[in-house]
Amino acid sequence: MACRELFKLLLVLLGFRCPGVGSHPSCSTGSSPSMLPREDTWFLFQDVCAVLVQGCQLVLLDQEHLVSKVCQLIHHLLNRYQVMVDEQSLNFLLSYCISALRQCSSWTHVEILQALAALVYNNGPKCQKFLPDLLGKAGLLLQLSDPAQPDVELRRAAVRSMANLCLSVPGQPYLDESYRSVCFQTFLSVLQSSKTTDVDDITFCMLLQSALKGVQSLLNGGKMKLMQIDQIGALLAVLKKCMFHGLPGLSIEVPTALYPAPLPQYDKRSPAKQEQSEPAASKQTGSRRKKCKGKQKKGEFGEEGREDSGDAGEESVLGAAMVKLQLGDVQSSPCPQPRVSDVCAGKEPPSWQPCKRLSSSESESYQANVRQGALACFLSTIKSIEKRVLYGYWSAFVPDAPGIGSPQSVSLMTIALKDPSPKTRACALQVLSAFLEGSKQFLSVAEDANDHKRAFTPFSVTIASSIRELHRCLLLALVAESSSQTLTQIIKCLANLVSNAPYSRLKPGLLTRVWNQIKPYISHKGLHSLCCSPPLLCPDTLRNAPSASSLEVSAEFCCSAESPGSLGSARTTALVLPWLSISWGRDWGDQQILCVTLLLGLNHSENPLVKAAAARALGVYILFPCLRQDVMFVADTANAILNSLHDKSPNVRAKAAWSLGNLTDTLIINMETMGQSFQEELSDVLLLKLLRSATEASKDRDKVKSNAVRALGNVLHFLQPCHVANPRFREAIEESLQALIATVGSEATMKVRWNACYALGNVFRNPALPLGEAPWATQAFSVLSSVVKSCKNFKVRIKSAMALSIPSRRECYGSPEQFCHIWSALVEALQRSEDTEDFLEFKYSSSLRSQLCQALLHLLQLARSSDLPLLGSSLREHGHAIRPYVLQYLSSPGHEGDSGAHTDLGHRERALQGAIEHLSAVERELQGKARLRVSLFLEDVLTHHTSATELAEA
Repeated sequence: MACRELFKLLLVLLGFRCPGVGSHPSCSTGSSPSMLPREDTWFLFQDVCAVLVQGCQLVLLDQEHLVSKVCQLIHHLLNRYQVMVDEQSLNFLLSYCISALRQCSSWTHVEILQALAALVYNNGPKCQKFLPDLLGKAGLLLQLSDPAQPDVELRRAAVRSMANLCLSVPGQPYLDESYRSVCFQTFLSVLQSSKTTDVDDITFCMLLQSALKGVQSLLNGGKMKLMQIDQIGALLAVLKKCMFHGLPGLSIEVPTALYPAPLPQYDKRSPAKQEQSEPAASKQTGSRRKKCKGKQKKGEFGEEGREDSGDAGEESVLGAAMVKLQLGDVQSSPCPQPRVSDVCAGKEPPSWQPCKRLSSSESESYQANVRQGALACFLSTIKSIEKRVLYGYWSAFVPDAPGIGSPQSVSLMTIALKDPSPKTRACALQVLSAFLEGSKQFLSVAEDANDHKRAFTPFSVTIASSIRELHRCLLLALVAESSSQTLTQIIKCLANLVSNAPYSRLKPGLLTRVWNQIKPYISHKGLHSLCCSPPLLCPDTLRNAPSASSLEVSAEFCCSAESPGSLGSARTTALVLPWLSISWGRDWGDQQILCVTLLLGLNHSENPLVKAAAARALGVYILFPCLRQDVMFVADTANAILNSLHDKSPNVRAKAAWSLGNLTDTLIINMETMGQSFQEELSDVLLLKLLRSATEASKDRDKVKSNAVRALGNVLHFLQPCHVANPRFREAIEESLQALIATVGSEATMKVRWNACYALGNVFRNPALPLGEAPWATQAFSVLSSVVKSCKNFKVRIKSAMALSIPSRRECYGSPEQFCHIWSALVEALQRSEDTEDFLEFKYSSSLRSQLCQALLHLLQLARSSDLPLLGSSLREHGHAIRPYVLQYLSSPGHEGDSGAHTDLGHRERALQGAIEHLSAVERELQGKARLRVSLFLEDVLTHHTSATELAEA
């Protein structure tokens, strides 16, 4: 009866109608969820779950042949349709599988575990109540995955189920630490095991793949951080072992654990095997790239639980398709399945039947999958280890020049140069690239510019040797490789190496070879690797590369950027443009003209990426002395930037605003170095355009506004008396000042407000502006006084205090009431310099107090007799609170902080002495009419400071 009912259920799922059992149209033969509407897919999933539950209800656990078949059905249908099992059905089916494992004979356990693996896949958070039965001290999966388990196929299925349980689901609870630790140790013991003679290669490879997938699932998404050295060393050791699993021509022995060491450790090769295999390996290495192999065939159906299309690797790997590092794409076991006729006849299938002999190509395919899986797992491991810890194992994975008479140590480059699979070579290069990323601080110790003649090899020389060997191997791979996808990874790896290597401390010639071998790929059709490698074109690289070569390559990129069908693309141009002439100081004549012409032309590109890059590059060029002093170039650049500042693309406007800030910086530099001649040559019309455009940009989004206000401050500082008196400028000046004042007091980002305070400080430097009598001046001082007391960001407070201390004449501060209002604001700000809700702001409190004390002394040096009554009243009330801060200011070492002011102790004492002398003279004019002599307060502070200094010196 059970057989008949189960047969009906199978026919339903295959799309046939059976008496007494309904069918759904979506279950027709050949249908798949991806081909069905969403609602039909949902009904299909419901039907599949209902049929599976009904099938398990019909099949009793003592009917072992049917238990085996219903588990195969669960496994096959969940894999085929990628069914999302509802929680109620999942609970029932998991309970059924766990009970079956406990009660049924061992020959059924492989099929039961396959069904279990399919059920728990991506359902780990829903399986919490079953974890004690599966992963507890006497858990079924722990027992079946034990190293003592003689049935390797059974052990593999248990490890696979455990790996699927470890998959994380975003937003869902993850495994407890105790279960994670148990799983990790199980996977580690599997990877540390060796193949015995009674186990065929493919089964052992599939066992390793399952364990690697489990480790990677634990590490992905930051679910598990590797902290203990023993744990890290053991994992890295097994990963290194698996990275070379089955690699033709290579047989190595790796210890059970690796330890941080400056030299390669324990890479033992079997001499006999090495001698026999090296000729074959070299032959293969030389010929393997001439003809790319076809894609590997997949098995008829996956026995690894649910097929996984994206969990194995989170990094994009190869070309446009971004081939993922998959661990789930495995083939079915070659061992024959029990015949249905034998099972129905009551014959008990053996737990193992002899496998047929497999071809070597099949075995090599599985071995390549293990190597790829190990590299994918290594990539996840790199993300889970702190870089400072990871670099302790540098010598175990990065090549070094071999010593005299010793073989070269095996490394990631060994795989990149010798592995027959292009995908595996690309995986190794991706891991090496991740290893190199962020290694600048570690590699900065390298040094071999001078010959070292010592009895030992310094660590700096060892690292330098490793860097040189990396260059040699990567350039060798670049020449030998034929796969464009792998070439992409080689160039990405070179990019990371070039951006982190300290070439100034190394013998010259490395970058020259890199540039010479990279150049041919500029016009390589179909190879877009350089578009992905901005570090090869970054300032440090170009600065160290042959100058003429760097300009030639960069210009060639840009010239081809908008040619149809060429490699140069908008993104490539965007990367290259800012660094076309990083070493502009050298005399290259026509090449400089080429770069300037190219940039000014590309600034009118219709592509926003190119236009943004051109605008930013102009902002770099305008800083070069030979260009910023050329009034015609300044005018051309200003017009080009203003054009981009009105572009509809926010990115273009942001880059143009940054360049506008740089251009106006050069106006101030030229005003100070070249004098009036430059100011007279610059067109008034252009200056007015700059002022109006910057004012308009200051109303844009924050990324534009932050640099627009910086430009406003510079232009207002640059204006001459003739401009201030010109009626055409008057309205523009008023609007720009109001824009600055509004920005300082706005709720914009702190970067914008900081730049606005800086800009107002620049405005105060211009003696041509009527600072003491204009209405806008009162508004400016008022808003700065408010910010210096109450802004949450201490860096903005520092910059506002600095702006308040810039006017050099007393009349600039206006009336005595306004002067004393500023004084009171600074005093209050000093008293509140430690009040903040954000702990991160405390590190700026010392700089803030120094700037506030400097501003207070500056005001005292300018005070008039009319200011003394209010100043005396303030000191009478707050003098006791101010005194400790001023004494600390006088005794603390000078430093240059966010205020930008650098003052030594002598300068501070002279400022205090100057304030005392000035106030004493003013008080003498009053002939004793002052209620409180302010100078006495300062003299008392100076006396205390002098006594404390003498005591400290004694």
